[in-house]
Amino acid sequence: MTTRNATANPAAVTRAEYCVIACADAWRDNGEVLASPMGLVPSVGARLARRTFSPDLLLTDGEALLVAPGGETEGWLPYRRHLTMVTGGRRHVMMGASQIDRFGNQNISCIGDWEQPSRQLLGVRGAPVNTLNNPVSYWIPRHSTRVFVERVDMICGVGHDSAAAAGPSATRYHRIPRVVSDLGVFDFATPDRSMRLASVHPGVTVDQVREATGFALTIADDVPFTREPTAAELALIREAIDPQGTRNREVGV
Repeated sequence: MTTRNATANPAAVTRAEYCVIACADAWRDNGEVLASPMGLVPSVGARLARRTFSPDLLLTDGEALLVAPGGETEGWLPYRRHLTMVTGGRRHVMMGASQIDRFGNQNISCIGDWEQPSRQLLGVRGAPVNTLNNPVSYWIPRHSTRVFVERVDMICGVGHDSAAAAGPSATRYHRIPRVVSDLGVFDFATPDRSMRLASVHPGVTVDQVREATGFALTIADDVPFTREPTAAELALIREAIDPQGTRNREVGV
């Protein structure tokens, strides 16, 4: 098992910045859709995408406004219009996951059996509607076997196997573009739509990813590194978008 050499000096780029780049690329070429990043790193990534390769991306303050990358108000987004965008597929969410399995089923509701869980979490929230109506990616800041599990304890976000079992009404708009963790980037570009290791962040080995995952990933013989940020992207991240370094709170490496 080999990993390709990085194209730039990785010492100049932090793990958190590679994660930002990987999250930003989830919105590449999305056009005029609403980005809904959940987490510090995805939020920085969405703003970076808007400032660079996805200029038509719509950003929100999370309440009722559309905002520019600098926070200036661009428009009004009342709740009913937000729901229209969701059901119409004009949104790309990047959610978190307390558990995620090999087919992309996500759990944010409880750990353990539903009848008597060992831990109560957020609840199902809007995860099923998100995954059946618009693209949903995932951001997981601490990659471990506790999160990447063989089978989630409860399905909140709908994975590929669950959507297929439900039929065409579930698969019509179902799409999971990518999963980003602090170790690498994952997708479902496999014949059975199970999770594949698409890239590792510089400084991470394939064996580290395999050991931290609770199921067998599809892994190519030659796994690339997550792409290097450009000098302009790094400057935007460090000087314009996140000069306070909030990205580092989620990624401790």
